[in-house]
Amino acid sequence: MGPPPSLFAALADDTRRRILALLRDGSRPAGDIAAEFHTSKPTISHHLKVLEQAGLVRSERRGTSIVYTLQTNALEDLARHVLDLARPAARTSDS
Repeated sequence: MGPPPSLFAALADDTRRRILALLRDGSRPAGDIAAEFHTSKPTISHHLKVLEQAGLVRSERRGTSIVYTLQTNALEDLARHVLDLARPAARTSDS
């Protein structure tokens, strides 16, 4: 069984991939993430929600901020699935 379709949809968007790249260096508050883009905070909030629903990030309320963290296990599972697809099928011989 492969990754959920929502994972592929989440990764299909350039802004969401850029958010994931920002989170590679560690957790960040939503406001800090939004400050990196020339778009509205509600738009970034939507992208973060899509990433969270796909299992790529998790959020945690810390005081008045919501902090987002990259969920590397989801990316590792995706990489494993892609590598499995690239592997040649096992041949069986009927000789």
